[in-house]
Amino acid sequence: MKAFMDENFILETETAQKLYHGYAANVPIIDYHCHINPKEIAEDRKFDNITQVWLGGDHYKWRYMRSCGVEEKYITGDASDYEKFCKWAECVGKAIGNPLFHWSHLELQRYFGYNGHLNMSTAEEVWNLCNEKLQEDSMSVRNIIRQSNVKFIGTTDDPVDSLKWHQAIKADESFDVVVVPSWRPDKAMNIEKPDFAEYIVKLAEAAGMDKIESFKDLKAALANRMDYFNENGCKISDHALEYVMCFPASEEETEAIFKKRLSGEAVTKEEELKYKTAFMLYMGRKCTELDWGMQLHYGCKRDNNTIMFDKMGPDTGFDCINNYAPSSMLADFLNTLASKNELPRTVIYSLNPNDNQAIGTILGCFQDSSAVAKIQQGSAWWFNDHKSGMEEQMISLANLGNLSGFVGMLTDSRSFLSYTRHEYFRRILCNLIGGWVENGEYPDNMDILGEIVSDISYYNAKRYFKLPVE
Repeated sequence: MKAFMDENFILETETAQKLYHGYAANVPIIDYHCHINPKEIAEDRKFDNITQVWLGGDHYKWRYMRSCGVEEKYITGDASDYEKFCKWAECVGKAIGNPLFHWSHLELQRYFGYNGHLNMSTAEEVWNLCNEKLQEDSMSVRNIIRQSNVKFIGTTDDPVDSLKWHQAIKADESFDVVVVPSWRPDKAMNIEKPDFAEYIVKLAEAAGMDKIESFKDLKAALANRMDYFNENGCKISDHALEYVMCFPASEEETEAIFKKRLSGEAVTKEEELKYKTAFMLYMGRKCTELDWGMQLHYGCKRDNNTIMFDKMGPDTGFDCINNYAPSSMLADFLNTLASKNELPRTVIYSLNPNDNQAIGTILGCFQDSSAVAKIQQGSAWWFNDHKSGMEEQMISLANLGNLSGFVGMLTDSRSFLSYTRHEYFRRILCNLIGGWVENGEYPDNMDILGEIVSDISYYNAKRYFKLPVE
């Protein structure tokens, strides 16, 4: 029997162990997509206890606790931090087969030196150990980032954001990790939402405009803010879509839809899709102009539990996979941009693993010499970032495209302890490749294998997004 989560955790072969320990483990981390708060980096926050850093805002854990029958008061309610932690310890102790078990224990090992099994009987011991460690200066937000060997962080930011915290971080010469905003304009795209018109007023103010009265005005406001983000180091846009749609409309029709919505009228589903198509095509063109990478996240049906959404709002653990994502429209959308030489470097993620092969075939239609793997299939995302999901995504990418050009892992997290997810990914990557080698499917050429692993772990993302890091 193998030891529990030892130095060769997940690494089933000698080749996998050589690749991980010799190449993957030592290269830095590029976290090009996450949801951590730049204010907490600027202020170098220290956490009072492990519940704050572990359970605050982590809807992955909330969702699992609900599946264990835990009362909401111990998840997001008014129970004490200690009570919440104990409930989490009880749940995660039995989370066999769930990536939360591995993530949590990797975090305990790497940041707190705890190599045991967190469960109901060890909860008090771990609570005391973690809280004592969190009082040390080494566990401030910036020092967690440093000890994790992170070189670049791309946060997720709304167009109306002042970016003052990013500017404060950049101005502080004592912190050398690059932290920049990423462009997330969903609120300007979601024309069907009740607060759309109200948001457009805020966008006009942020862009220094008296008002936005037309789609032409909206594009001018977005361009203004994208230029501002660019001046503040932005390299990547990110777009959350139900699916990548392609419902072309004339300029006159798009203007009419936009003005109809600003007048207070609701738009039809067809009008919504036409507007969103025009919006996203403009985003693609502007990303090309600014030389940004563009991320398209889709395949999620959000906020399914109406009662809980009304109580708690979005991003609280009530989303699921959307099974409708027509690949033909994704191809048409990319082709519309490519036909005018306006297609940026694009990373495509679907929450539905059934879309892996469709994405893999679409990638090959739009590759060119402007970048290695210019159109990427993004890493296994959200409900898929577990061992089998990552393996399936990489096997599909290898079968149909260029795995060696893959930009690798991202945390997509709100927690500063989540950098161990990169370790988890790298171990899975090395185990997959190591298995192919030991099965005689690829030569035992450690120079080339090491380069492939190092590139996927770090260097591909650095080059692909043109990041200012070593």
